[in-house]
Amino acid sequence: MKQIIIIGGGAAGFFCASNLDEKKYNITILEQNSDVLQKVKISGGGRCNVTHACFDPRELVQFYPRGNKELLSVFTKFQPGDTMEWFDQRNVPLKIENDNRTFPESNSSQTIINTFLNETQKKNVSIKTKCVVKEIEKTNEKYIVKTGSGDFEADYIVYATGSSPKSLKIIETLGHKIIDLVPSLFTFNIKDELLKDLPGTSFENAEISIPKLKTEESGPLLITHWGLSGPAVLKISAWEAISLAKLKYNIEIEVNFISKPMDEAEEIFQRFKESNPKKTIGQAKIYDITNRFWQKILEVSKIDLNKQVANISGKEMQKILESLCRKKLQVTGKSTFKDEFVTAGGVDLKEINFKNMSSKILSNFYIAGEVLNIDAVTGGFNFQACWSEGWLIAQDLNTL
Repeated sequence: MKQIIIIGGGAAGFFCASNLDEKKYNITILEQNSDVLQKVKISGGGRCNVTHACFDPRELVQFYPRGNKELLSVFTKFQPGDTMEWFDQRNVPLKIENDNRTFPESNSSQTIINTFLNETQKKNVSIKTKCVVKEIEKTNEKYIVKTGSGDFEADYIVYATGSSPKSLKIIETLGHKIIDLVPSLFTFNIKDELLKDLPGTSFENAEISIPKLKTEESGPLLITHWGLSGPAVLKISAWEAISLAKLKYNIEIEVNFISKPMDEAEEIFQRFKESNPKKTIGQAKIYDITNRFWQKILEVSKIDLNKQVANISGKEMQKILESLCRKKLQVTGKSTFKDEFVTAGGVDLKEINFKNMSSKILSNFYIAGEVLNIDAVTGGFNFQACWSEGWLIAQDLNTL
């Protein structure tokens, strides 16, 4: 029986193993940590954001800053609908939330982990944890995988290690080109009077632009203890990961907290002024923002909260509107988003055959998951790439 060694006990490795034909192969998963599927466990705050309900591959690839062209063919063969069906067939119903993120109905990542452990157990997959790969040697038609727990011989290798520098070094030694790693999906560190003492304040839809990079994103926004987070920030951090790394995360951004152009916001203010002249500005509910944030805007604009709306001068109104619609903030660094550390960079995509995820450099060698120079915005997309790639590898090996 031929031997398949899967290096990396994460999403891509386990999905591949779960779809392999055990009658054809002896399958071994090597995982360097003491637990497998660690990212699956912590994803979505422990609920596991399995995928995203986007069923058109052309639309789906728009969520991948790197890998969008290459993944188009992959997703035409296996996409989120197929993922949902795969879990459904194994009695794991998934549910689509309002924002299209998709979770197990149990709301527990353990359900997903148990499914993979059951599938691999049925297929007699040998899972070796605390097994650190040190080197891979190619000999004739086989590979020798040298680990701290002894050597393993393989006819086929599935390399799904995640993006640790050590695992990239091993594959670089075998002849693959590596694109430098930079963080993707991170939050912005900002110290500014307007954000001070307001952690937890959120905005349903805000716009963030980075004038220097001529780019903007919109979406929910959250004030944190250290600055700004939320989908709008995470999207812009993913798309501009490489540029932001070059700028050492020191850059000016402009935020429109209410997603309305200045002139429209001014009209809303004027209408409110005419219909509520006697109201105090501190108690005025003019825009869809929290009362605390509104009072903070008045405080930084140095406007008396007890002043009647009718007495707000044109100059004072401009100050308010500037803070609401065109607030310039200085980003001085980044923080990891929760524990979901994602990187841009990895194995150069030109060296991969995306029909089956095989290496163009090494024979009988497949590569999947975050070790590739592929990453996505938040929302279940990174996992979907892993499922689709793992599935393609399994289908290819099953037909050999």
